[in-house]
Amino acid sequence: MESFEYVAPRSLSEAFTALGNGKRSLMLAGGTDVIIQLREGRKQCDQLIDLKHIPEMMAIAFAPDGSLNIGAAVPLAQIYEDPQVRAKLPALVDAASIIGGTAIQSRASLGGNLCNASPAADSSPALIVLGARLAIASSTATREIPVEEFFAGPGRNTLQPGELLVSVRIPAQPGHSAAYYHRFIPRNEMDIAVASSGVRIELGADGSTIEHARVALGAVAATPIMVPEAVAALVGQPAGAEAFAAAGEAAAAAAKPIDDMRGGIAQRKHLAKILTIRALEGALQRYREAR
Repeated sequence: MESFEYVAPRSLSEAFTALGNGKRSLMLAGGTDVIIQLREGRKQCDQLIDLKHIPEMMAIAFAPDGSLNIGAAVPLAQIYEDPQVRAKLPALVDAASIIGGTAIQSRASLGGNLCNASPAADSSPALIVLGARLAIASSTATREIPVEEFFAGPGRNTLQPGELLVSVRIPAQPGHSAAYYHRFIPRNEMDIAVASSGVRIELGADGSTIEHARVALGAVAATPIMVPEAVAALVGQPAGAEAFAAAGEAAAAAAKPIDDMRGGIAQRKHLAKILTIRALEGALQRYREAR
């Protein structure tokens, strides 16, 4: 590991000052990935900026409009242990509670998982179907984007020089809706998804017909992807096996996976189908249990 300076700003302005000093910078939002990457020589920096002392980055709270604002450095365990989060956003808990083990989750953050931009990240499909938006700031401007626009390729995000991901905002979920995130791993000791699917369905007043839906896949393309064809197969249809099977077929068709040591192309396309069907079944069960 090359030597670097450790910087611990206490405010966003201090962080932006550090970012603008001309040194090669990496962010520490939890450290569970970046420290390993530095140790293995996969990344280098002149300074490591610890974001966990900045209040905005460590805040988590529901707003009066029902949306949830999560600072980019909030530990995953703090998110999924929150009773309101568990009650209102179980699909977020699905994802946050399986990123690494318990020790990892006490440090690792939602923002760090997003910024790593792994196609197999568990947070991405879940946040996409929940309609999450990302607050990004620099010393001169702020912007907000849908989470699905944050990924540029494997390990690459759309942050510009001098920018920080400050927080994640999940809007209040529509009435008569439910969401679910599901992944496949070959064994419990291997916690990187071979394929994953996140879904959200919104049913009509009859409690049966799907009026709106969102479907997203992970680990089957260069970035997490939305599947509008699966949505088209669902909307206007009764929530059940026939519509779910059609959505699963659309998900498989949309998947553009690679062969690697964790899985093959045919396996991943099949998993995209099966996981989407099971996630839809899980969302429908959640909807019915909540009624």
